[in-house]
Amino acid sequence: MSDQVNMFERAVPQPLAARLRPCTIDEVVGQQHLLGKGRILRRIIEQDAVSSMIFWGPPGVGKTTLAGVIANQTRANFIDFSAVTSGIKEIREVMQQADQNRRFGEKTIVFVDEIHRFNKAQQDAFLPFVEKGSIILIGATTENPSFEVNGALLSRCKVFVLKALSESDIMVLLKRAIESPKGFGNEKVVIDDEVLRMIAVFANGDARMALSTLEMAVLNGDMEGDVTTVTAQTVEQCTSRKSLLYDKNGEEHYNLISALHKSMRNSDPDAAVYWLARMLESGEDPMYVARRVTRFAAEDVGLADPRALELCVAAFQACHLIGMPECSVHLTEAVVYCSLAPKSNAMDVAYMKAKKDAQENLAEPVPLHIRNAVTTLMKNEGYGRGYKYAHDYEDKLTAMSCLPDSMKDRVYYEPTTQGVEGRFKERLEQIKKWKEEHRKPEKE
Repeated sequence: MSDQVNMFERAVPQPLAARLRPCTIDEVVGQQHLLGKGRILRRIIEQDAVSSMIFWGPPGVGKTTLAGVIANQTRANFIDFSAVTSGIKEIREVMQQADQNRRFGEKTIVFVDEIHRFNKAQQDAFLPFVEKGSIILIGATTENPSFEVNGALLSRCKVFVLKALSESDIMVLLKRAIESPKGFGNEKVVIDDEVLRMIAVFANGDARMALSTLEMAVLNGDMEGDVTTVTAQTVEQCTSRKSLLYDKNGEEHYNLISALHKSMRNSDPDAAVYWLARMLESGEDPMYVARRVTRFAAEDVGLADPRALELCVAAFQACHLIGMPECSVHLTEAVVYCSLAPKSNAMDVAYMKAKKDAQENLAEPVPLHIRNAVTTLMKNEGYGRGYKYAHDYEDKLTAMSCLPDSMKDRVYYEPTTQGVEGRFKERLEQIKKWKEEHRKPEKE
């Protein structure tokens, strides 16, 4: 039975992208900022001077390919490790073997594809072996390593940023696929450059997607004898619904929410609605968007229009109650309202200033006069002594200070004149003036 399975497996051809995977640096298309003549990554690979590194870039730009090129070039033991199927036990076994190899003067390179899928404990398992040089770690990730790779591990790795391939890069790959014996070079495939360009545009910088789309188009092409013709209509059928470039757990997730936030801040409702639609139509959780829009209402609108927070909370509740696609209109209402509302970041500025002081003055005692005297001992110690209950006074104000003595002159909230906040500014100025006037007798 096993022989039959093996024969069957051998009969199944590899995908086009796998068959065309480069084996040398010169076969790699794109990434010239790293692999061009005299560039740093090219020199490292050619000199077999590889150190721990991380390849970061979008899907299909050559991260795994570069690891394969290094595997072909290096004299070290090369271990291909899967972040999807491997646990801590497997990591430690490989690390121990690498440690033994090091004692015999042998280098071990460990390649971890999708390293962002490892949790903190799994990543930590690599750290001591990277530190003492038992292994050279090469990680590949589509996620921003600043968020997804442990700081201690990241600090020991050089990060190489790979870029999405250009349309011309993709065209080179597609023509190579048509002409190479590893691709369709031994078959009679007719496909115009304009049709290839359609595929290149659809691929959006992803070589693997481009080659997979070409393979599908050839398999579904018009056959006449031994000639296969691929037309624009064939490609359109194979790419009937282009996936939006978005990974709700990846960097693009942060890019798009940033675009939404900054469009609202810049009072641009059209751009804000576009970025909202990009996120929701790509499968983003509407609750996440609702949380961020609610944050915006306080951070960037604040008391310039207190109604913004009410509306955003209502949109949040609507998302929770009815979900997508119905709640898209509630989020649109909130986003447009926030875009058009007067802007004030006074709330955020106030908190950040207070946060800094709080972190630097964690031991400042609460003034005795505003402490609650819950017990007789506390009362005897002066808790609550001198406290003035505002409601007992005609103006509902007292000149009593509520900050620690060393910080009594601190100012955190500085209202703007935007929208309704102008009224809050006037009120605060009146309060401060009243308190200053009623402190004068105390000073005298």
